[in-house]
Amino acid sequence: MFAKLKTYKYGFFSFLIVLLFMPIGHALMVLNEKLFEHYKFIGAFVIGFIGIISLIIGIIKNKNQFAATLYGLLAGVLVWTGWVEFSFVWIAEKLNVAPLIENGEIATKPEYLVMMSSLGLLLTFLVFFILKQTNCQFFIWVQNLIGLRKYIKQEASSNKPFAILTFIETIVILWTFYIVLLLVYDNDIAGDKHPATYFVAFGSLFWSLYLTLKLIKIQKFDYAIRYAVPTVIIFWNFIEVIGRWDLMKEIWIHPFEHWLENLIILALLVFFIGYYVTEMYVSKTKKIIKPN
Repeated sequence: MFAKLKTYKYGFFSFLIVLLFMPIGHALMVLNEKLFEHYKFIGAFVIGFIGIISLIIGIIKNKNQFAATLYGLLAGVLVWTGWVEFSFVWIAEKLNVAPLIENGEIATKPEYLVMMSSLGLLLTFLVFFILKQTNCQFFIWVQNLIGLRKYIKQEASSNKPFAILTFIETIVILWTFYIVLLLVYDNDIAGDKHPATYFVAFGSLFWSLYLTLKLIKIQKFDYAIRYAVPTVIIFWNFIEVIGRWDLMKEIWIHPFEHWLENLIILALLVFFIGYYVTEMYVSKTKKIIKPN
């Protein structure tokens, strides 16, 4: 039994690592807005720039697939938080976009109302990824559905830029599901209590559970992390919707009020990454040092 549980550890810890990145990204955005109120765009640029440095390090370390993947994930979270989200904040403030108010409270911030305008650009990117080589099971399914898979050249895994792949995957999947949620929240399309929103919430929950069952069977550190990215982000849709329904308090968007809880989340993230790195090192050492 314990031997069987041990085989699931790579997928399990990968899920936890990516999951813990999600609230940290939210908390980082709020901290930048509150701590550097008058210089938040400079802070946002720095956050995104650190993400780019992380991506470059990942590219340099491409032979170490686990390190490259982790650097790519960090880069994706930082660039999305610093450059992408705050670019919408900048435009929303520049155009004096008003937030969506429901029951006297802000339901949707101005930057997310502006983000909906990127739908066409997102669809263009998704078409691009559908028409190129990919290991994403969803895109593969679409390629097979339209009969294109056999015409798309496949790359050898040794030639893949793992940091870039993880970086792009993180950005595009975050972007996609932000747009999905914003569309169903829109009262002119559906609304946060519309059946479509329930479908997105519980559909995401069951989809993520299906992906998790596949994730826990993966025996490679780096591949498990890359598989955990869509798994976690799809699961996070459910978290976002129940937060919208006020069924839970999103402590990560109140980092000053819940500083201890957020510090614990950060500590857990560092711990699991450290554990993951240690396990990888031990695993490699065992392969090199074999008894005669």
